Amino acid sequence: MIKLEHIFKWYNIAGARSYVLKDINLTIEQGDFISIMGPSGSGKSTLLNVIGLLDEPDEGKYYFMEEEVLSLKAKKRTAISQANMGYVFQAYHLIDELTVYENIETPLLYKQHGSSERKAIVADLLDRFGIVGKKDLFPAQLSGGQQQIVGIARALAASPKLLLADEPTGNLNSKQGEEVMQLFKQLNDDGVTIIQVTHSEKNAAYSKRILNLLDGQLKKED
Repeated sequence: MIKLEHIFKWYNIAGARSYVLKDINLTIEQGDFISIMGPSGSGKSTLLNVIGLLDEPDEGKYYFMEEEVLSLKAKKRTAISQANMGYVFQAYHLIDELTVYENIETPLLYKQHGSSERKAIVADLLDRFGIVGKKDLFPAQLSGGQQQIVGIARALAASPKLLLADEPTGNLNSKQGEEVMQLFKQLNDDGVTIIQVTHSEKNAAYSKRILNLLDGQLKKED
């Protein structure tokens, strides 16, 4: 599904390169469940953003479904990500001006689902996550945990082939966190490929593979 070859990401500081990612080589199969772990500043979120086509490396090749995506125009890359990927961000990234219902519905508008289909999908997600009563509220009216739940529901709305999650349970209580990880496991069992960044050994235990990053480099796999 995904192949990264010699991926580098750096910033120029005082005329010298400061590497965020250094010579990343990685193959991810369809149906994988991967946890990326490592200390703060090791490049975990940057690697996730590169895989999710939200950030571009300075060097290297990235194949998604056997297509070299870095050579494509930005519009085509965006189309690939919208058609195949769902994102769960640590900082929510909900749209402040939209209600809970409208936030969850947003990815379905990009995929041009009909009105009745959108309603059915959003209703199912509101029910699954127990937030039917919050559907007309705006993000500012929700707690951090509730915003994260809405973010996860939005990520799943378009039935992505690849789910990318950056500390998905960081703002949830332990019960909510466990429910989210159980849901991820169910999605993975159903064929969704999942890549999560986590500091939690408990969350990482749900995955099939653990990648450890240190100073922008992948260490030997667990």
